[in-house]
Amino acid sequence: MTQYKKTTGFTLVELMMSMSFIGALLMAIAVTSIHIMNTYTKGLTVREVNQVGRTVSEDLQRTIATATPFVVSPARTAPTDPVESKYVTLPGGGRLCVGAYTYAWNYGDTNEISGETLVPVYNTYIDNNEDLIRFVKVNDPGGVLCADLNRQIDKNQAKDLLVAGDRNLAVHELKVSSYTQNSASGQALYAISLIIGTNDQAQLNSADAGCLPPTEGNGSEKFCAINQFNIIARAGNRSGSL
Repeated sequence: MTQYKKTTGFTLVELMMSMSFIGALLMAIAVTSIHIMNTYTKGLTVREVNQVGRTVSEDLQRTIATATPFVVSPARTAPTDPVESKYVTLPGGGRLCVGAYTYAWNYGDTNEISGETLVPVYNTYIDNNEDLIRFVKVNDPGGVLCADLNRQIDKNQAKDLLVAGDRNLAVHELKVSSYTQNSASGQALYAISLIIGTNDQAQLNSADAGCLPPTEGNGSEKFCAINQFNIIARAGNRSGSL
């Protein structure tokens, strides 16, 4: 009598189920990896914005602390405005004259920074059209740059406090207001609202004050971050401490 050896193996159904499970597992791993990388990239973007914002905020506070109180209201919005105010805000940028130094900036929605046809930058260097001003601190005793709004900036007297970096960072808003000066101490408090962030205009809202949701923006959400820094600075503190 002939005997047949019984063989074992996977059926076609079992093989298909195994392959489906492995495929689903690989897909889950891929999706998780992409999510982790997007989260990591977003974190780097937020960190870069926050580091620049802290640098600018701390520099403003230190410089104002060593300056005598100055007038910022009403802000100068045209060359014909009274020259008393040390705060200038014009389309394309602004200036803030604080004691021996002046801060000058151009906004992210300008032609040169955004790459779109919007408004031209306000602050430029003398005889230098290649180096772009984003936010600089200028050695400017007497606040000449706030008295003459058409005066260009000497690059040799300027220090960059904000560079484009990997995320094309820019100033989107800077507002300054003052509290009543204390007659006894001679000091004055200033409230400064500063918005700094990435400058992909396709991913920013209409006010450049926040990032659009991924479903609405045309840019890359993971490369978009906007942060508002609210600063209180005190002028007239001769020790320079905050």
